[in-house]
Amino acid sequence: MTPASSPSDKPSYLGLLNAIALAESRAHAYLTAWMAVTPSPDVRAVLATVAAREGEHGMAFAKRINELGYSVLDRPDPSQKKKMAMAKSDRTDLEKMEAIGLNELDTGDRPDIFDRFFTDHSIDIQTGALLGRYICEERDSGRLLRSCYEQLKAAERPKARSRGTKARRPEPVAV
Repeated sequence: MTPASSPSDKPSYLGLLNAIALAESRAHAYLTAWMAVTPSPDVRAVLATVAAREGEHGMAFAKRINELGYSVLDRPDPSQKKKMAMAKSDRTDLEKMEAIGLNELDTGDRPDIFDRFFTDHSIDIQTGALLGRYICEERDSGRLLRSCYEQLKAAERPKARSRGTKARRPEPVAV
């Protein structure tokens, strides 16, 4: 008998696991595409760290869903095509960060999306451990990306002043 022998046996948190598996796999795709075109070895290093985490998270959550007796269900993300196009574009790394919204992931001490993940008290031990590691890595990735963004922003200020122009802000991509 499979773990989900009736609809009532379906874990209440399965949708959360599915959403994470999809979002992380998609982030891995656009971050690795961006890595291939960035001229900056420093930005590439940050993207490599974050992309590796995102790819691993996507696979780990897909694996957990499978262990629970289910499969990942694809849910179309209309913004993915725009994120991929932005990541592969010749826009600056700073413009890409702003357009994709990677500069806004770190909330510091303020509440974030992860604060609500453990309100479901039916989460099993193995899934809880996976979610805990995921949350810590996501928050750390947010801090890495924020630091990278701040360094890019600081480097852009003198360039904009010497050109006598304001740095243009790209249109944000829906996250």
